[in-house]
Amino acid sequence: MDEEIDHAKIGLKAGLEIHQQLDTKTKLFCKCPTTLRDKKESTFSFKRYLRASKSEMGEVDRAAREEAKYSRTFMYKGYDSTCLVENDEEPPRELNQEAIDTSLEVALLLNMNPVDEIHTMRKIVIDGSNTCGFQRTALVATDGWLSTEEGPVRVDSLSLEEDAAQKIEIGTETGTEGSAVGYSLDRLGIPLVEIGTAPDIKTPEQAVNVAEQLGMILRSTGKVKRGLGTIRQDINISIAAGARVEIKGVQNLRLIGEIVKNEVLRQLRLIALKEKLNKRGARVEHRIKDVSSVFEATSSRVIQRAGGNVFGVCLRGFSGMLGTEIQPGRRFGSELSDFAAKYGAGLMHTDELPAYGITEYEVGRLKSAFDATDDDCVVIVAAERARAENALKAVLSRAEDAMRAIPEETRRALPNGSSAYMRPLPGAARMYPETDVPLVEVDEQRLHTIKTNLPETFEHRKARYKERFGLNDELADKIARNVNFSLFERIMELYKNISATLVVRTLTDTVTELVKEGIDVERLEEQHFVDIFEHLAADAFAKEAVPAILKFLAEKPEMSVVKAIEEIGLSANMAEVEQLIEVIVNAKRDFIQAKGARAVGPLMGVVMKELRGKVDGKVINRMVADKVKEVLKEG
Repeated sequence: MDEEIDHAKIGLKAGLEIHQQLDTKTKLFCKCPTTLRDKKESTFSFKRYLRASKSEMGEVDRAAREEAKYSRTFMYKGYDSTCLVENDEEPPRELNQEAIDTSLEVALLLNMNPVDEIHTMRKIVIDGSNTCGFQRTALVATDGWLSTEEGPVRVDSLSLEEDAAQKIEIGTETGTEGSAVGYSLDRLGIPLVEIGTAPDIKTPEQAVNVAEQLGMILRSTGKVKRGLGTIRQDINISIAAGARVEIKGVQNLRLIGEIVKNEVLRQLRLIALKEKLNKRGARVEHRIKDVSSVFEATSSRVIQRAGGNVFGVCLRGFSGMLGTEIQPGRRFGSELSDFAAKYGAGLMHTDELPAYGITEYEVGRLKSAFDATDDDCVVIVAAERARAENALKAVLSRAEDAMRAIPEETRRALPNGSSAYMRPLPGAARMYPETDVPLVEVDEQRLHTIKTNLPETFEHRKARYKERFGLNDELADKIARNVNFSLFERIMELYKNISATLVVRTLTDTVTELVKEGIDVERLEEQHFVDIFEHLAADAFAKEAVPAILKFLAEKPEMSVVKAIEEIGLSANMAEVEQLIEVIVNAKRDFIQAKGARAVGPLMGVVMKELRGKVDGKVINRMVADKVKEVLKEG
């Protein structure tokens, strides 16, 4: 799937939205704690149904209208640490002042202009992630900027908002209630800052750089939560001949570049697919047909589990198109399946059949039912009529889009860097004022107090590293802008005999190289790095072994560094090391007498073949030099 793409030529534009949980004592609109709970500790639950409502302009948001079609039931779990505000049985309290101060601090670090008054708004969200059917959000600052090698990136807005409820289970209820989705209320209401950049990002690499800078600025405050799920990135991506697409829920920062590349590839592939379909004269027939009789004697368990109910449509001229790969692990058929899945239905098509227990004979009968030619593709869904018809109508709509243009939509990030359909892009109609929360004035005294206590800037930190640790300009800049800068300082404070250059290159270059090898470095914790340098400072192994130990620990993070050293075979008994050096030196006495002190270098090569990675080269050099001196003294 690797393709060389000129991102400037295709007009790539991207912008980031970073959502970071704040480490406040209480939630944004109540006094509940911001700690997550074991879901088994839930003390009560309740059920809700959500419907799309009109904005103050009398319009219904298109994303909300789409969600309403699925007729879901939402189940919520509450705890002794959640209250009636999360249940939407009590009005919200005033905005959390601690959260406001932190959001203003982040805004000033991003060169932004805070607003004079903070007004809370409601943003319609009826996917069940908020019990009241909307999310509360408040604009805090605008018009900031970040610098990158490719040029400045504007930071359009910073908002303070409440985090959503956490999805914990998905099931199916029988009867008219349709699909049921489970949520936990412990996360609902935790304060978030949402930072949105302008679409100034022009390459995948720049997107990663911007995300890293934003992450580091947030962490530099010391007032944000850490760990999986506490920071989420959304990426808005478009190309000149394509459409704007929002990809939500990227939790791995290092995946951002791949997601941008794969979305560009998806849009380019869909443009090529559109051209092929139009050249063929493809068309979509809006006729859903009951084809259950074709599968009366089927052995397919998929169809049997659906009670033998099968409905289908014919896509004229689409033969072979559903198998077109548009992203790693994703075909055009996967795009259509996303729409059917929204209605709880699985999709099968003649580009992939026979399969799933469906025979070639049944495929032939299926095609005959639609008078389908070799150029056509028949799509079927095994489900009861109402569910199947809704799913197939969505599939037909998406197939029509494939012949016209790439649709603007919201997609969810997948672990491999691809994405799947979620819903249409929301519009302005989903926003309206929150009348239960009073505004907050941002006065000059408050801003002055925050300004005088801001954490140090990149440039100040860089200058400090150059002076204190003797780093060159490149390395000082690299670690000053890296998310691991605080870890660097911690290691250098603990182990003063360790090379600052080595620590910087480990936390930056080595980690990057491991990512390129496909190693999941997100599994490494700060303590892993601290422990590695503790043992390195004690000469337990050579610095060349650091990448191997990190790689091993990334695969087995539960293992200690001591155990990892043993497993890799790096443990070295210094008495045995000294004995080995003595044996090698004694075997080369004539060579030493002839070369004198110059014999140390060649002997080092021999010794290092036996001990590389086990003992630091400086230690070995010192021991070899001492043995050589002894031989020369003896004559």
